[in-house]
Amino acid sequence: MTGGIPGEEVGGTGVGKAGGHGSGRWTGSGLGGSGDSGGFDEDELARAFEAERPYLLKVAYVTTGSASEAEDCVQEAWLRLRRLDDPAEVRDLRAWLTTAVGRLALDALRSARARRERYVGTWLPEPLVEPAAATDPAERVTLDESVSMALLVVLESLSPAQRTAFLLHDVFGMSFGEVAEVVGRTPSAVRQLASRARREVEDARPRFPPTADEQRRLVAAFADACQGGDLAALVAMLDPDAVCRGDGGGKVSAQRVVVRGGERIARLLLAYSAPAPMDIRMVTVNGTAGLVLREPDGTLSVIALTVDRQRITAVDVMRNPDKLTTLRGWI
Repeated sequence: MTGGIPGEEVGGTGVGKAGGHGSGRWTGSGLGGSGDSGGFDEDELARAFEAERPYLLKVAYVTTGSASEAEDCVQEAWLRLRRLDDPAEVRDLRAWLTTAVGRLALDALRSARARRERYVGTWLPEPLVEPAAATDPAERVTLDESVSMALLVVLESLSPAQRTAFLLHDVFGMSFGEVAEVVGRTPSAVRQLASRARREVEDARPRFPPTADEQRRLVAAFADACQGGDLAALVAMLDPDAVCRGDGGGKVSAQRVVVRGGERIARLLLAYSAPAPMDIRMVTVNGTAGLVLREPDGTLSVIALTVDRQRITAVDVMRNPDKLTTLRGWI
């Protein structure tokens, strides 16, 4: 894996629902005949689970913001499924696994919150980085907002319960009753949690996000301006109220506070790129065009750009090497 969480397409506008339970439905009789005592086909169970793995990884990743924690949650869900007395009794595998992964991811998120309070500098989600798409980006009309860096950063401002309620209901299509089982609240309380979270997301999301082709062209122009030291071009691309966040985790140098203002950010970026030539490569970061920078000493940075109304509104620079381990094999 090159850092990507395989996911299902998100349809519609905004943060669409990433697949309902029906698409992962199977019947217990398909794994063990018609009710024999505890019998089931282990190979069939494994195949059914593997078919759900990309979806489950997506659920866990957007909940925790960590690809490694997502892998742990999905693996633990598999172990719990295997430990059932009779897995064939599970009538809707996707629903059962989504509930299990949702609970595990919520527990992981609650535990991580305490660690993040002690984190050095700004904490950013672990990026999902893949080689730039080989197909023409113009063929892709919309981007997958459910794993976008813009959404994940907004989710960090929510409580674990709000984040989980919003994601499981609004993004992954679970009913409030099902979500209530995950977060340990009543359905009405879950409805309120999701509503408050939805308002936060709506207030922060790009109003006029780019198409994949527009994003790619702007990222290419951004890279050219940084490499060419073109301050005026950078300022023109950046929204006057843009923000720049850096995450070094105390392991490598990075800004520890959020920088605000297009011109300030442009000067910061040029100061960072000026000392020595860097290898800059366009990649896909959380489903949209972004950049990977390699410094002469081998230090890596991943840059995710959030775009609204054809202007860059956020520059997120991930430099913590613990979050970039999957890049080492192909960058």
